[in-house]
Formats: sequence, structure tokens, C-alpha cells
Amino acid sequence: MTNNKVLELFHEQLTNWELARKNYEGLKLVRTKSIDFGDFKVKVQFNPARIVSSGAKVDAKSISERKCFLCPENLPAEQKGIEIGDYTILVNPFPIFPEHFTIPRNEHIPQQIKPFFSDMLHLSKELSNYLVFYNGPQCGASAPDHMHFQAGTKDFLPLVNDYFRLKDSHTDLLVTTEKMQLFQMKNYLRTVYCIESADIESAKDGFEKIVKHITSPLTPLPGERGTEPLMNVVCSYESNKWFTFILPRKAFRPWQYTAEGDDQLLVSPATVEMCGVFITPIESHFDKISKEDILSILHQVG
Repeated sequence: MTNNKVLELFHEQLTNWELARKNYEGLKLVRTKSIDFGDFKVKVQFNPARIVSSGAKVDAKSISERKCFLCPENLPAEQKGIEIGDYTILVNPFPIFPEHFTIPRNEHIPQQIKPFFSDMLHLSKELSNYLVFYNGPQCGASAPDHMHFQAGTKDFLPLVNDYFRLKDSHTDLLVTTEKMQLFQMKNYLRTVYCIESADIESAKDGFEKIVKHITSPLTPLPGERGTEPLMNVVCSYESNKWFTFILPRKAFRPWQYTAEGDDQLLVSPATVEMCGVFITPIESHFDKISKEDILSILHQVG
């Protein structure tokens, strides 16, 4: 089973790759706190190793001047992977999850979801012990030039747990067909859709239709590949069914990211933040971030 192979890879990498071992050991020491919003909570994590991602420059000039760190020829010598179809599963050496993986496509093409959504579903089924997620090219991806997914430990993201826990009181059923249901979460600080389906073609059809209708700003894709709405996507395979969460967005980063002095909060929202875990790589920012800051950031980007 792929789950077992991935777990073996994880332990092998922590044994033989000092950077990964050091940063996963560091996860045990990260400071965390929870901010209560009544029916649900948002977690905040002080994780200094994530400065690599939170502080990543993703403008076209910066990307053109660096080597792609997801291409096979540029991987560290210690980094090993497991090939799965057109992708390679790699241990993420700068983790948020207790087990965190990056899944780059084997060819260097830009980050985009529509042509590869079926791949995401297949990966979710193969990696049924994990959540598989996608950061759009201006929605938290630190490598928008190279198509990739990520995977992480189940039960880590509050949104997914909240959906199952609060479904009766916090969702509206928008569409139902013989093989697919589309729900929208309500009273949850940001827009969240969930497609439930046991049929891969029905799930794909539902996804394509909702992406066509969401009103997020459009991101131009490199190489004249069209545009893509700003969004984050999470997929979980449970009890022979896919649960696909779509989070439309209206901005990349909040004003606090580039503010100066005491106003600055180095929070660069990606899927993890949109799903209820705010990563702060600077300890003073962790100490001062407040409920009002969370509300402000989610209002700006969600």
C-alpha cells in the first residue's frame, strides 16, 4: 500500500537527512495557542522553520533568478522520493504537519489545478491516511512555477474536523445529484464549499462547475495557459468517498504582511491558514496576534 511506503520513506528520511530530522524534532517544541470563535477555534503556531515558505518571494523576477527546488536535478542529495504516476512524493523538510509531504509533478509546468484535479483525487485515495491539498499560484504556493500538491496528517486541519462535527448546523446543501452533493459552510468567517462524491467523474464535474461560477479574482497562468480563480483546495478520502473542500479567495496576502513596525504580522495565508492553523515564523508575531487580527486577515483574503 502507498500509505505504508510513504511512512517508510518518512522514517528513512528522518534517519538519514539531518535538515529534515532537525525540523521535525523542532515541531515538538513549537508554541501553539487557540483563539475561540464560539462554535469553532483557530489555532496559531509559532514555527520558525516556516520562514522559508512564509517569506518566499514569488514574483516573476525572483522565480526567474532561482533554480526550481522541486525539479529532480535540483533536489538535495539526501532527499529521496517515491514515484506515483506522474508525481514524486517527497518528505517536506520544512514541516507544519507531524508528517508533511510535497508531491511535485515530474515535469516542470506551472501550478494549476483544473487539468490535474483528477490526479488530486487519485492521490487522495492512494494516500488515504493523509489530506491532500493544493495552494494556487497566488494563494500560498512558494513554487508557483512548478505544479505540485502537498499532503499532511489527517485530523490536523480544524476546517476538515469542523465540517464533520458541525455539518448539521453549519452547512447548506446547494446541489444534489444521483452521485454528488455540494455543500456550503455558513457562519465560518470564510467561504467554504465541499463536494461529496464516491464517483470520480461526478466529483470532477462538480469541481469544474463550481470553479466556473466562483467570483474570485483571476490569476494569469504562465505560458499563455489561461487564468485560474484564486483558491485553495483540500481533499480527504473517507469511507470510499471523496470530500473536496474549495476555498475561494480575493487576495494573496493581507496588508499586515508588508506593514512596518508593530503593525507587521508575517502571515502568508495558504491552505493551512485558510483551514484554521495560522503559522507565525516570528515569535513576537505569535505573541501579539489577536482574534481581531485573525478576523481581519480572513476578511481580506477569504
